[in-house]
Amino acid sequence: MLELRHLKTLQALREADSLVEAAERLHLTQSALSHQFKELEERVGLPLFVRKTKPVRFTSAGLRLLQLADSVLPQLRSAERDLARLAGGTAGRLHMAIECHSCFQWLMPTIDQFRDAWPEVELDLASGFSFAPLPALARGDLDLVVTSDPVELAGITYVPLFTYEALLAVDNQHALAGKPFIVPEDLASLTLITYPVERDRLDIFTRFLEPADIEPAQVRTSELTVMMMQLVASGRGVCCLPNWALHEYSSRGYVTAKRLGEKGLLCTLYAAIRADMLDAPFMRDFLLTAKDTSFATLEGVSAAR
Repeated sequence: MLELRHLKTLQALREADSLVEAAERLHLTQSALSHQFKELEERVGLPLFVRKTKPVRFTSAGLRLLQLADSVLPQLRSAERDLARLAGGTAGRLHMAIECHSCFQWLMPTIDQFRDAWPEVELDLASGFSFAPLPALARGDLDLVVTSDPVELAGITYVPLFTYEALLAVDNQHALAGKPFIVPEDLASLTLITYPVERDRLDIFTRFLEPADIEPAQVRTSELTVMMMQLVASGRGVCCLPNWALHEYSSRGYVTAKRLGEKGLLCTLYAAIRADMLDAPFMRDFLLTAKDTSFATLEGVSAAR
């Protein structure tokens, strides 16, 4: 008979990509975890994943059980949340900031669900574009910061939310539109459109252009994603966006999305939290809700590795 621990174990393996890391996340020995999988496979009479593959490749049976896990475990958390509220300890404060202009697409549904589930928690959201949110988090002015740029700070823990690919948007008639992937030298003669944040917080600079010692011909900024897309579509420049933010426009043929480098530019989004807040029931629930919502609403994201 299937048990909840089996579903949790399968989810952990999908997120960890190896038995060793999954065992660490579940605080089990690798031997105990392997035994658990063997027991489950004997119960269902089918293999659940292909051994010695990385990333882990699940069989049809394994994928079906993962579908079940993705359906049942959020419902279980919802019930546990209600019980926790009944038992008390529901009051608290969750003041957050985001360092990601395109995060509102999944964060707002997350906040709506959270507000309904934890009405006693004082909730506030500030933009992280005009001040330094991580130092504010360390001071206690904030309780959570969504960021893709973890900085080592005493007392701050970074919880990975999901992994995504950063892509380059070009106009459909651009010479780069036909290339299989973009190399740094391709941007040397182009205008790069970015959000108005420091260069050291933009992966297109820190992880793509600067290691190759390449500088774009010009940098132009815009606070609005839709304005950036209009500028790109009209041939005024190119811009780098998360795949989920760009998908809305590229899928409609408005712009063309290109991979950065042959292997792509993979990034991880984190929730930065003070260590003393990690065990607060409402904080744990917010993080799980954020992960559930992002996987349900965003195109092209995967479990953080």
